Amino acid sequence: MAENDFPAALHGEYKVHGGKLVVADLSVVEGRLAQVSISGDFFLEPDEALADINAALEGQPAEAPAAELAAAIDAALPAGVVLFGFSAQAVAVAVRRALAKATSWSDHQWDIIGPTVLPTHMNVALDEVLTEEVGAGRRNPTLRFWDWQEPSVVIGSFQSVRNELDPEGVARHGITVVRRISGGGAMFMEAGNCITYSLYLPQSLVDGLSFADSYSFLDGWVMAALESIGVSAFYVPLNDIATDQGKIGGAAQKRLGNGGMLHHVTMSYDIDAEKMVQVLRIGKEKLSDKGTTSAKKRVDPLRRQTGLSRAEILAVMATTFKDRYGATESVLTEDELAEAARRVEGKFATGEWLDRIP
Repeated sequence: MAENDFPAALHGEYKVHGGKLVVADLSVVEGRLAQVSISGDFFLEPDEALADINAALEGQPAEAPAAELAAAIDAALPAGVVLFGFSAQAVAVAVRRALAKATSWSDHQWDIIGPTVLPTHMNVALDEVLTEEVGAGRRNPTLRFWDWQEPSVVIGSFQSVRNELDPEGVARHGITVVRRISGGGAMFMEAGNCITYSLYLPQSLVDGLSFADSYSFLDGWVMAALESIGVSAFYVPLNDIATDQGKIGGAAQKRLGNGGMLHHVTMSYDIDAEKMVQVLRIGKEKLSDKGTTSAKKRVDPLRRQTGLSRAEILAVMATTFKDRYGATESVLTEDELAEAARRVEGKFATGEWLDRIP
């Protein structure tokens, strides 16, 4: 095939979280990558290594997963090569985006649903329903802020009820206990004491990213929102969000078989730490890697760090998300609410679901 006979070039970009931009320009000929050219504002030593990266990708199957492309790059680079601000994995993500196998934020029309007071069981059920709807293509990728009234504990999908909760404290404080579909730890939630949001997205948005990297990638907008109100936050692997004054929140995820993905976060605003430790069994082992011996010291409310009301912080977060991704206001549909109510009755409010790990 003559040079002029190559199909139109494909273009993909990926901005490394906390790092540099990686750009992939390429064509596909007979199912394989051709005319591969990687560029960006990254740093690479020695210069000649860029040719090695391009050569490693040349001829790779267009259907190759990101991990396979990254492995080919790593195998082709001589010892001593330094990649600064990017990685072989980042190059693979840019290539996958050029091939339309991976997507970026701007490839989607985003919706945003503001805080709506709902029973905690409904909030958890909606996470499952809306993730399925996005995966099936019936709803745009969506950011939803939770709201609730009853004091609750939402435990992770794989947590033991008896190991996580003190039954006397639960009864004394009238706590509603709910199990969610994602993993991770327990969330102690009273009305107005924390900020919780859920992202419902196609898994193509995190294609090529490691499980760990997907957390910080999906919360980049949150870090920007917090920075704008004077809170310099960062991720503590795997899923804790912290500042130099302590932990302020945690994230959890669930990937569904239909391609939908749930990513949700709870950040403490003004938590009653004394009540929390009466309700949750927070042992020394869990705290051993947190640099503290007291659960109370781990709660570092956003109210104290910002001086802002919870409503003001929510407004900043929503505005940041809208400005970054062009999100438009949306609401929960009658069908979504009805389906969530059915799942509360048939699953999330049942003892079979809650006590599946006693």
